[in-house]
Amino acid sequence: MRRMNGTGDNNIAVLPAERVAGGNSGSGGRMATVLQVLPALGAGGGVERGTVEIAQAIVEAGGRALVASAGGPLQHDLKRAGAEHFLLPVDSKNPLVMQANIARLSDLISQQSVDIVHARSRAPAWSAYFAAKRTDRRFITTFHGPYGAGSWLKRHFSSVMTKGERVIAISAFIASHVRRVYGLPAAKIRVIHRGVDLSRFTTDNVTAERMVTLAKMWRLADGLPVIMLPGRLTRWKGQTVFISAIAALARRDIRCLLVGSDQGRGGYRRELEALITKNNLGEIFRVVGHCSDMPAAYMLTDIIVSASTEPEAFGRVVPEAQALGRPVVASNHGGVRETIVEGETGWLVPPADADALAATIAHVLDLKKPARQRLAEKAIANVRENFSRQTMSAKTLEVYNEVLHLKESS
Repeated sequence: MRRMNGTGDNNIAVLPAERVAGGNSGSGGRMATVLQVLPALGAGGGVERGTVEIAQAIVEAGGRALVASAGGPLQHDLKRAGAEHFLLPVDSKNPLVMQANIARLSDLISQQSVDIVHARSRAPAWSAYFAAKRTDRRFITTFHGPYGAGSWLKRHFSSVMTKGERVIAISAFIASHVRRVYGLPAAKIRVIHRGVDLSRFTTDNVTAERMVTLAKMWRLADGLPVIMLPGRLTRWKGQTVFISAIAALARRDIRCLLVGSDQGRGGYRRELEALITKNNLGEIFRVVGHCSDMPAAYMLTDIIVSASTEPEAFGRVVPEAQALGRPVVASNHGGVRETIVEGETGWLVPPADADALAATIAHVLDLKKPARQRLAEKAIANVRENFSRQTMSAKTLEVYNEVLHLKESS
């Protein structure tokens, strides 16, 4: 039989965070050490932010959280969470570096008595997979997106994400993709939606001063409804569809925001600005770049739009906005369909359909205060019940416990 962990101690677990918070340490055995592996710790991405949040949950549960990456701004967040970071060149797709990373990770796993290796991206996952096999440790993966599957080579490169003893999918949409494209049995997949940090995305914690600061910075006049599309400036996020919808709406008594970094895509930003000018919307639109205070940005906005022309793996904008009671209009595909209750917590429109988007925005603008209040209450309740960071963390720790207690033939 395969041994349960690196020390031979079968009495090992990571407890759900809420049990630890209640003072119940549970098993009486040694708490697990979990190594998460990802390319880097750049600020803001779902993979990176999720890594930090799960590391914090492991520590709060009494376990030991390790992260291997090429580093980045979120190293500081990891340290504050009580996790340990190990700087390795796991961001490289060079086959020679990936091969060398197997030995590097194997040494780290053995030296730090790691029990579970959790890979979150394809290139480092290959190295982590073989390192876990070499050291006889548990291996799980998280599928964060559909990835490229257009050719045999791309499917093979991505297939490492199916090699986990359990595979976490961040939405039912991604779980369906994994089953359809890679033939992975449903029994090995665990759907765990991304979680919203309700300590940040709550109306009680967003002050008027923060909202006023952004309103002044973005030159938003008092009394005019604000419509925002948050998301990095890249074509599939649908900024051009949004601009076309506002042009079709033909209203001058609104203000619209494109909030997100162009990440070096200066040409696309200039294309958006030219489209705004062409439609005589210069007075209405603000292309404001990155925002470091998204809770305040949501709160000063009357309608949030997610106009992605390709399916979102999850689409965190929607639950973040709903957590603050904001009306959301989103494209009807991908993981977003799992976070909106149509007509009750938001609205879904056909992807890339500017006229349908304009009509729905007009409908939401016409909502009376009681209807908006009912929607806000339902939206907040939906997120708190289904899409909180606490729920995500607890379900992930349950998967860790599950793989620690698997009994397999060697």
